[in-house]
Amino acid sequence: MYPERIVCLSGESADICYRLGAGDRVVAVSAFAPRSMRVGRTVVGGFSTLKMPELLSVEPELVITFSDVQAQISADLIRNHCTVLATNQRSLRGIIQTILLIGRAIGCSAGAEKLAADFDRQLRDFARDAPPRPRVYFEEWDDPLITGIGWVSEAIHLLGGQDIFLQQGAKGALERRVEAAAVCRADPQIICVSWCGKPVELTKISDRPGWGSIAAIRDQNLYSIDPADILQPGPALLAGVNKMAGIIERWRTHNGQDQKIEDENDDEDELGREPLSS
Repeated sequence: MYPERIVCLSGESADICYRLGAGDRVVAVSAFAPRSMRVGRTVVGGFSTLKMPELLSVEPELVITFSDVQAQISADLIRNHCTVLATNQRSLRGIIQTILLIGRAIGCSAGAEKLAADFDRQLRDFARDAPPRPRVYFEEWDDPLITGIGWVSEAIHLLGGQDIFLQQGAKGALERRVEAAAVCRADPQIICVSWCGKPVELTKISDRPGWGSIAAIRDQNLYSIDPADILQPGPALLAGVNKMAGIIERWRTHNGQDQKIEDENDDEDELGREPLSS
C-alpha cells in the first residue's frame, strides 16, 4: 500500500511526483513548488519555514523534505508522528538517485526508471569538451557571496566551462562562501547569477568595487538564471543547464573566432617575413 496523501516541501519533489503521474496524490506543497502544483493545494511554508498545524491538517501519509536546511523540520515532523522521506542530493548523480528513490517510495518505480534515464541521456547530450573552456563564476547568493552548489559546478564542467571555485567536497552554503577579491583575482569570463528566493539585480553586480575590470563584466557576459531552473535538484534542472549551454556556446563561438583571426594574422606575419640571407 503506497502513500495516497503526499506533502512535498521542496519544488523538485513536487515536480518529480507530478512527472511520475502522482500529482493527484500531492495534497500540500511549499511556496517553491511549480505554479501548477500550487493551484488547488495547501501551501504549508517556504523552504526553511513550515506551518505545522496546516500540514498536519491535511493528514499526510508521507512528507518529502530536502537538505540539511530542513533537518529540524524533518525532526519536528517525526515528533508529530509523520512518515518522512528526507532527500539530500548534491550532485547530478544524486539527482538521478533521488528520482529513483522517490519513485520507489510512492510506487512508481517503472516511471522513475524512465524519468531518470531520460534525464541522464539529456544531460549527456549537452556534453562538450572542445577548447576553449571559459572561466565561469556562478553566484548563488550575494551577501555573503556564495558560489554554486555541486550539481551546478558539475553542469558547468559538463558544458565545457571551468568553474573558478570548484570545490570537490563543499556541500553546505557556508563551505561555498567566497570573497569579492577572490572573484576579481580569478577573472571569470562568464558570470551566471541565480539568487535563491529573490530577483537578481545585474547592475548591482557590475557596479561592485573593482569588478569593472573582470573580463565577464567588461565583455558583457553577465547573465541571470531563474532559480527554479537551476537551483532545484530535479528534472526541471535541464532548463537551466540548457540556458548555461547557450551562454557558454556563444562565448566559445565568439572567442574561438577571435582566436582563429589571431592565428591567421600570425600566419600572415610569418609568410610576409623575408629571410635575412639565402
